[in-house]
Amino acid sequence: MKRIKLGLVAKLLIAIVLGIIFGQLAFLPDFIIQIPVTISAIFSSLLKFIIPLMILGFVVIGIADLTQGAGKLLGITTLMAYSSTLIAGITAYFVAINVFPLFIDASLSEGVSGDQSSLEPLFSIPLEPLLDVTSAIVFSFMFGISISWLKGQGKGETMYNFFSEFNLIIVKLLSSLIIPGLPIFIFGNFVNLSYAGSVFSILSIFWKVFIIIISLQLILVTIFFVIAGVYTKKNPLILMKNQIPGYITAVGTQSSAATIPVNLEIAKKNGVSIQIREFIIPLAATIHLLGSIVTVTSCVTAVLLMYNMPAQFGMMAGFIAMLGVAMVAAPGAPGGAIMSALPFMTMVGIDPTGTLGNLLITLYLTQDSFGTAANVSGDNAIAVIMDKIYHKHILKEPIE
Repeated sequence: MKRIKLGLVAKLLIAIVLGIIFGQLAFLPDFIIQIPVTISAIFSSLLKFIIPLMILGFVVIGIADLTQGAGKLLGITTLMAYSSTLIAGITAYFVAINVFPLFIDASLSEGVSGDQSSLEPLFSIPLEPLLDVTSAIVFSFMFGISISWLKGQGKGETMYNFFSEFNLIIVKLLSSLIIPGLPIFIFGNFVNLSYAGSVFSILSIFWKVFIIIISLQLILVTIFFVIAGVYTKKNPLILMKNQIPGYITAVGTQSSAATIPVNLEIAKKNGVSIQIREFIIPLAATIHLLGSIVTVTSCVTAVLLMYNMPAQFGMMAGFIAMLGVAMVAAPGAPGGAIMSALPFMTMVGIDPTGTLGNLLITLYLTQDSFGTAANVSGDNAIAVIMDKIYHKHILKEPIE
């Protein structure tokens, strides 16, 4: 009998469904349910440790391989990512300010109370990253550009070979350890979410807000892929179909960084050259926050409307512009975007340590995975566009 081999998408979907079911088995003692939660927590620590190394392994050699136009490519990519984030945030505000008043009033704030607490892991392994994400990005830029310059001088072979082989080690770790472990990681996450019950209780009140947020994220991502397809003369439907594994992985992990290895494979399917995909995908996972800013902006606007607080465009525009910068370090951990945004909530009249701040955290975390999925989907649209820009306008050579 031929053995059926499940693909990554099937494994992720099974992990999500089983996690929800397992978390609802009330007859099981807590320590049994804590076992997958503990495994997921350990895997999460491992991910946090590897993420900066992943950035070093991909971005340094990615920039170093761009012997021409590395600075231009970095600048154009950063501008495109920030512009996408800014446009998404402003669009989310106008949708929210015009649609949410149709069904939001002060009565919605009633009945949101604390649900059953989530489970803590049975034990944890202290595994601190060698570098934080920001330090890894800065280091990668400096060394990548420097090695690229050395290559232009006929030098730098030793440093280039070192990071090239380091890149191969990271690729091997991802293919042998991280990607196979993602379904287990997702299973543990959904077990805990299901056990706590917070997702279901909050969605029972705010489901309309979430439907609009998710719909807007999908519309924006679709538009982005259509633009990428039209510009590069590639079929947008195929680009979106290829993105499905990355979207589902991000929904389960709630981490743009954890989805990098899957997104790299998708970029390869999309025909993005190796130099561009290994440079753009890790970089965009850090600086491109299309989905997260839609969620934060929509949730903040919903809370302001709910409590009859001012929500003028001028005030929100400044807040959105700041978020595009403040959330750059957020993708390293689930829920990082809202935590990075909290210090700036005072710009819109919300006390980040008060009741409204806690409500926003709850709202965001309930929907965080879908925002992350929109982030990583947009990353591949950027990669497709930047591949053509680099080869046609910077390198001025045809794509191989």
